[in-house]
Amino acid sequence: MTFGFLGAIGTGTALLSLPAAATGQRASFVEALFTATSAACVTGLVVVDTETFWSPFGQAVILVLIQIGGFGVMTVASLLGLLLSRRLGLRSRLVAAESTHSVGLGDVKRVMLGAFQLTVAAELLLAIVLTIRLLVAYGESLDHAIWSGVFHSVSAFNNAGFSIYGDSLMRFVADPWVCLPICAAVIIGGIGFPVLLELWRLQRAKHGPEQHSLLRYPSRWSIHTRLTLLTTAALLTIGTLVFLVVEWSNPRTFGPLDVPGKVLAAFTQSVMPRTAGFNSVDTAELNNGTWFFTDILMFVGGGSAGTAGGVKVGTFAVLAFVIWSEVRGDPDVTVFDRRITHTNQRQALTVALVGVAAVVVPTLVITVSVAPEVFSLDRVLFEVVSAFSTTGLSTGITADLAPWHQCILVVLMFLGRLGPITLGTGLAMRERQRMYRRPDSALIIG
Repeated sequence: MTFGFLGAIGTGTALLSLPAAATGQRASFVEALFTATSAACVTGLVVVDTETFWSPFGQAVILVLIQIGGFGVMTVASLLGLLLSRRLGLRSRLVAAESTHSVGLGDVKRVMLGAFQLTVAAELLLAIVLTIRLLVAYGESLDHAIWSGVFHSVSAFNNAGFSIYGDSLMRFVADPWVCLPICAAVIIGGIGFPVLLELWRLQRAKHGPEQHSLLRYPSRWSIHTRLTLLTTAALLTIGTLVFLVVEWSNPRTFGPLDVPGKVLAAFTQSVMPRTAGFNSVDTAELNNGTWFFTDILMFVGGGSAGTAGGVKVGTFAVLAFVIWSEVRGDPDVTVFDRRITHTNQRQALTVALVGVAAVVVPTLVITVSVAPEVFSLDRVLFEVVSAFSTTGLSTGITADLAPWHQCILVVLMFLGRLGPITLGTGLAMRERQRMYRRPDSALIIG
């Protein structure tokens, strides 16, 4: 999987370095590398304006990289092999299972085909909705409306955040026919394929004398599905309320909007840190407190095995329940009447702390190498968290960073896309039984 992403990034860098990829001056190596990595890792951070700098060919390269990155290089390769040979070997199934987080080897075919069908259906539906809206309400030409609809559809479902509009979604801040469909695609893509496919199977399964769908019985959902949906809903609700309260009177963001416009903008801004990267208001003009709250949402990210980044909502939820159980003095951590194993707790703690280190170290390196009056700590932290969580939101300083700072963000985007998946899988595969235990020893905590 790692080499597949490196290959995609290398190919994308070479293509974006071609004269035909830019509208004017040829892209430099760092500009091409940064854009290719951001697209393949479905991040959305940019050092040049996507609308004006890249030609239609360059934008098409970015779009393909987004699609490959969102679906997963190894998943694409396994799916192509499946379509050609109608069978998968054990090694291919293991590789695909790593990319999709499927539980059993027998589920890999169903997960890959389901993910492919879901991706095509969601992107096609959103592209149609956006195209019609751009034609009817904004008077765009047919070819540009179609291209814009397709581009933003792929970018939204894969949580990439790339836009061929220089102001992202700011021109549509009060338009629910644009913002809400894009938000829906971001949420669906960020929940994770295992959850979506489980809900799809439950919808088709029948239960009881009246043959009701099992989807109506949340108690029959897996713990992973319930925990992911509950945490996602809670974060979206809390995020909307926080954005609404903090930015309500900000004259540079929500202030000029009417009440429905403010609610829509707050919901959109709550969805995007999950990790899409679109913005319907100027991120640089948000309050400092809003920046910090957005940092938290970006760091948490979306669901496992989805197109979102971050440490994942499952990790965040497990740690939250660990704290709650410890505060209550419970010997076990329980969720929905099920005990969370100590192995899962250690894995969640490890992923979270490694994520913290991945954010702290680059932030420290960048801040000590620039003058505070040039780039403040809160802005640098925002860019670093955005890169690690593959979100793509920016306070506007990415293009002004030194080339070697931008290379740090390139590494962060790559690690943020593959790191949590690889680390979580590696920890799970390294679990082993030991026939002895060391004597206990109590430490003073706090």
